[in-house]
Amino acid sequence: MLRRFNRLKKKKEFSFVYRRGKSYHSKYLSLYVSSTRLKNLKIGFSISNKVGNSVVRHKLKRRLSEILLKEVSNLSLNNYVFVAKVGCETLDFEKLKVQTMNLLEKIKNEK
Repeated sequence: MLRRFNRLKKKKEFSFVYRRGKSYHSKYLSLYVSSTRLKNLKIGFSISNKVGNSVVRHKLKRRLSEILLKEVSNLSLNNYVFVAKVGCETLDFEKLKVQTMNLLEKIKNEK
């Protein structure tokens, strides 16, 4: 799991990233990124009820958290919100990791 100080939790934090951030999309995930003045980056996950029941959604959050746990040191100091699209629950761990890494590569290539 991500450390507590690396997680977005409050609704106003999420809405700030949605309003001020830039978005990147793939077939199964969307990523919103906004700059921050904080000393550490924050990551949040948004998974709709359309994706599956609570067990499926929580499993998806745990998988995304595990993928990003290893990448936190490589990310710049921004706020990130990952939004899972319908169909994302069918991906196995490796395919989900590829999708996530492709989104992060889009950010690095743009800068």
